[in-house]
Amino acid sequence: MDLKARIRRRQRGGGEARLLLDYDAISPVAHVEEPIGRGPVLELLLDYLDPVFTGDLPPNAYVWGPAGAGKSAVVTALFDGLQSQLSRSGSVIHTSTRAATATTEVPAFVYVDSRAARSDFALYHAVLDALLDERVPEKGVSTDTLRSKLRTALRPLAERLVVVVDHVGEPDAPGLDDVRELVDHVTDSVAWIAVGRTPPDELSVQLPPERIEVPAYRDHALVDILTARASDGLAQRALSHEQSREIANWAEGNAHDGLAALFGAADCASEAGRQRIHDEDLTTGIVDVPRPCASLGRVLALPPNRQQVLRALVELPETDRETVDSTTDAIVESPRIDLSAGTVKRFVYELAEADIVERVREDSTNGHGRPPSRVEPRFATRVFRRLHDLQQGER
Repeated sequence: MDLKARIRRRQRGGGEARLLLDYDAISPVAHVEEPIGRGPVLELLLDYLDPVFTGDLPPNAYVWGPAGAGKSAVVTALFDGLQSQLSRSGSVIHTSTRAATATTEVPAFVYVDSRAARSDFALYHAVLDALLDERVPEKGVSTDTLRSKLRTALRPLAERLVVVVDHVGEPDAPGLDDVRELVDHVTDSVAWIAVGRTPPDELSVQLPPERIEVPAYRDHALVDILTARASDGLAQRALSHEQSREIANWAEGNAHDGLAALFGAADCASEAGRQRIHDEDLTTGIVDVPRPCASLGRVLALPPNRQQVLRALVELPETDRETVDSTTDAIVESPRIDLSAGTVKRFVYELAEADIVERVREDSTNGHGRPPSRVEPRFATRVFRRLHDLQQGER
């Protein structure tokens, strides 16, 4: 545990003993500065990026691995480290307005999360926003205008830029071909790294020359992650080593699902006023995570109105979710919702298309028409509820 984490534990501990000291520390959507168990992957990525240290660009690349393998954690930590270490010596250019004072030709680095930048416009806007000091307009300009503005911004940088686009290929996010087209249309000198889940041999598109795999975590590495996160976020001895092993064995190398189960278990124990996680809390935390589970990062990146619909949905008993119509009616009655029934119903169908909720077909049709569809969340509902409420300032 680093010094910041130790101080944070004291700040949040207050005057009374508490089990859950820091939600962020055990959150499945939060990343740490030093990813655990990913040294070999970091070395592979540094080998790939080695040309940047002499001012050159690496070839385009595809970083891939299964859900929960820590791809985002590794890439964000690496880019943050490159920004911090290189800028400390004045060898990285951050913005076009400061480019004239730069003394070296090391490329700039930009990270883009396609969950938040789903369109061509949003992707260009995210890159520009990272490069420029001035405010980049969000309205009243076209995608072509932003593309032209990006070309202009890159000229003082001698068109040396490395862009990573994360979560490529997810529903409503750009695919590999989209990234290539969007970036290559700006300039031929920008290197891009696409990060996604689909193995290269399952893609029917032109692949970049470099492919770097991030394999699933081994059980012992996942145990280390859970133990370290619990040490930072929970009271001492709140989670036993045996419980960490049980979560890791169940999660099968998926750190997102493992952390979601830990978070749910800790939240359950905290609600019960316990000082440590009991076995029934652990069972609750594990059962709350469906398999497969939609990433909570995707859920929390949804527009606020979709999140409000999901927040109302997770409060509904199963009897209110027997059909899309009954689900819609129950959601509309929630005091959290100020949307029409037609809008809510459309959102439910859209969320089902995005695999965030599932329409489970019932066996019986009573002899007429299509079978009804029960609406089931495909994400960790307890964790979402807590993180959403914290995000909204609720406890």
